Amino acid sequence: MTTPALLALLGAAVLVFWVLGAYNRLVRLRNAITGAWQLVDEALARRGEQVLPLVAAVRPGLAGEGAALDALLTGQAQVAAAADSLRPRPVVADAALALARAEAVLAPASARVLALLDLQPELRAADAVAAPLAVLREVEPRLAFARQVFNEAVQAYNDAVRQWPTQAVARLVGFGTAGRL
Repeated sequence: MTTPALLALLGAAVLVFWVLGAYNRLVRLRNAITGAWQLVDEALARRGEQVLPLVAAVRPGLAGEGAALDALLTGQAQVAAAADSLRPRPVVADAALALARAEAVLAPASARVLALLDLQPELRAADAVAAPLAVLREVEPRLAFARQVFNEAVQAYNDAVRQWPTQAVARLVGFGTAGRL
């Protein structure tokens, strides 16, 4: 083989190994998003398990606040549906945006119900209310932390997808940007 042919072969080999390395890096970053999503999903599921028992327990004591309780149930249903759509592929930006929007609907409804419970210590002290309420208050900081881990993983992946020349590999294999929560 001639020197130019060897150099061309060496250049092609370097290019192939670089593309493989860039692809593996993108896959590793996508897998980090999936791992971070599992933390978010667990916290969402735990919170979701407590909303229905809490609403059922407080509905008689908050009879005049049926709209607030219904808004909480509706918001939780929206979050559960959005989480179900994001679960199979946590890197889909539109699904993450839908979850963020559902969370934005749930947050004020949840805050309203918690504020109403804070005004009624006797209702809050009942066993049927205290247990789900304690879990809800415990889950919120965990959910915030899990959301932060997820968003950091998304940011690292999106940075890699947008950087040249890795951007070319991402386009070649069909990797797009991921959505934040």
